[in-house]
Amino acid sequence: MAIKFAGAHHVTAIAGDPQQNVDFYAGVLGLRLVKKTVNFDDPGSYHLYYGDAGGNPGTIMTFFSWPGAPRGRSGAGQIGATSFAVPEDSLGYWTQRLVEHGVRFGTPTRRFDETVLAFEDPDGLGIEIVARPGLNGASSSWAGSTVPEEHAIRKISGVTLLEVAPDRTEELLTSFLGFEKVGEEDGRVRYATAGGENAESFADVVGVPDAARGQTAVGTTHHVAWRAPDDETEESWRGEAEARGLDVTPVLDRQYFHSIYFREPGGVLFEIATDPPGFAVDEDPNHLGENLKLPPWLERHRDKIAADLPPIRLPQEKAL
Repeated sequence: MAIKFAGAHHVTAIAGDPQQNVDFYAGVLGLRLVKKTVNFDDPGSYHLYYGDAGGNPGTIMTFFSWPGAPRGRSGAGQIGATSFAVPEDSLGYWTQRLVEHGVRFGTPTRRFDETVLAFEDPDGLGIEIVARPGLNGASSSWAGSTVPEEHAIRKISGVTLLEVAPDRTEELLTSFLGFEKVGEEDGRVRYATAGGENAESFADVVGVPDAARGQTAVGTTHHVAWRAPDDETEESWRGEAEARGLDVTPVLDRQYFHSIYFREPGGVLFEIATDPPGFAVDEDPNHLGENLKLPPWLERHRDKIAADLPPIRLPQEKAL
């Protein structure tokens, strides 16, 4: 069974200093901080969500912030890079912007008829700006963004999976998650959501047979979440995952979506996350990310949680 879906929901990674993280993703990349909350499984640390103006699924990058934690190591069984899509004619803008902010990047390269600009965030996390055709229309970027609307990041276009033995991962992508193989070049195989190369998002599988296993810590990706339109579809996915012998979690309430988790055969942690209820469930859409939001079961600990978290400010609020 292959349950069709709409691509990536979000990607979650691990950061060190939360202010440095905000300065980069809200400041340099111009994303909106759409939710400031805590890791529900570790409420002593921030969970920060960035995205477009409304925090729409498919635009979301999130971070667990672990100040003082050691750097991780990117390797086999991990996501090697998260790719953000921008309009095709915005590459020059982004090249200049990264130079102005002191971000070192590689030579722009062509990949599957797109131009890719690769760099790392302040914690060493692999990030790509991908100039994609067909994205020059209206943007849903935040009006207060540091990046002009015409050049704003449109969405997460995909992720790169680093695999020692790619075959089983590729089988799961196609027969379970409904991806289609759309291209292969330079040791990289691209799988896209149904619809071909211009589909909503992709998973690139790169074989790294001799690579060491990655170590999850600061500067590495924790998981990628794929979209389910509703709870019913997610339950169908969960049943199929169990039937395949995957060690899948129960459905978990993440306040802004409902989730299940399992590891694909190569070790990358996958999540299935529902589109609803969304980030406006506990906050006015015009004021997303402005206040610390906690789930009901943590509200009674609010004073202690807030006192233990370091203060963070958006770049626009910082003194020039």
